[in-house]
Amino acid sequence: MNLGRTKAIFNKEFIQIWRDPRSLALAFAIPMLLLVLFGYALSLDIDNIPMAVWNQDGSQTSINFLDNFKFSKYFKIIGYYDNYPAMEHLIDKGNVMIAMVIHKDFSKYIQSNGLAPLQVIIDGSDSNTAQTVLGYVNSVVYSYNQKFIKDALAVNSIANSTPVDMRSRIWFNQDLDSKLFIVPGLIAIIMMIIAALLTSLTIAREWERGTMEQLISTPVRGIELIIGKFAPYFVIGFTDLVISVFMGILLFGVPLRGSPLLLFIASGIFLTGALMLGIYISVVAKSQLMASQMAILTSFLPTFMLSGFTYEIFNMPQWVQYITYFVPARYFIVILRGIYLKGVGMETLWPNIAALLIF
Repeated sequence: MNLGRTKAIFNKEFIQIWRDPRSLALAFAIPMLLLVLFGYALSLDIDNIPMAVWNQDGSQTSINFLDNFKFSKYFKIIGYYDNYPAMEHLIDKGNVMIAMVIHKDFSKYIQSNGLAPLQVIIDGSDSNTAQTVLGYVNSVVYSYNQKFIKDALAVNSIANSTPVDMRSRIWFNQDLDSKLFIVPGLIAIIMMIIAALLTSLTIAREWERGTMEQLISTPVRGIELIIGKFAPYFVIGFTDLVISVFMGILLFGVPLRGSPLLLFIASGIFLTGALMLGIYISVVAKSQLMASQMAILTSFLPTFMLSGFTYEIFNMPQWVQYITYFVPARYFIVILRGIYLKGVGMETLWPNIAALLIF
């Protein structure tokens, strides 16, 4: 391999990128745009759940109970009603997720240490969301019951009969903030899409413009052409990585608890594979349209759907789980979240790094 010829191809590719505003936009604007849009818009947290209330009791006790929902960030009471049809209509239209009915003798049951009836109707059209919402409701009711029992004990000195003393802890993301695991996963998505999409056009563009024949007539060898075209995009991809890391830390407050050096080494390995995949597609396709379509099918869709970024892999059918082993982003996302959130090192992540080396 001749370094002079390789450098010539490298310079040619950089000049071509610089003279093509669309490539520059793809290289720098889209990663930042995706990070901002997905970071803010894609949230798995469920807040401000719209809720309708029919308070048949109307007592101060029932109002105090409702305050637990009113002042919670997870619920938003949009109105008070006095009949079922009105609330059913809101649920049918999708304007509310919850309809709550407080029994007319709610305060009497509470004051007599009885079980006060409470009806909660949840829109179950989205089962996963409904399950989460039900968990939030149970949590608020449980907290209210615990406070009521505590107050009763303070007044009556009744012995506590609770048999289980549960003390839960949540590791790595104690506030369950979805941005803390979305943003590291987004870095993998961005790198895979941008790398494969940009390089998938580089060889195909030479064929379409008729300049490949000119390159073939020169002394440039195949390995020199590939490396010369690979290197500029590696520089661009690594720049995108640095930008994404700093945006994740400064804009979204995602902690980087592990080794930055290990993060950049693993990212460099993944980026190399993604770029080479794009170049391979470009060599095979020989058409920019075909190459871009193949890049989307082989990079964006598997990375977004089968890497564990959007859906948990263990929740997929068994045969789909086997397919995910051939998706490189699956391993890279584990590495990113391990370094970012858990602060683990090579002793834990080496199997995933080895998979990226194979890629």
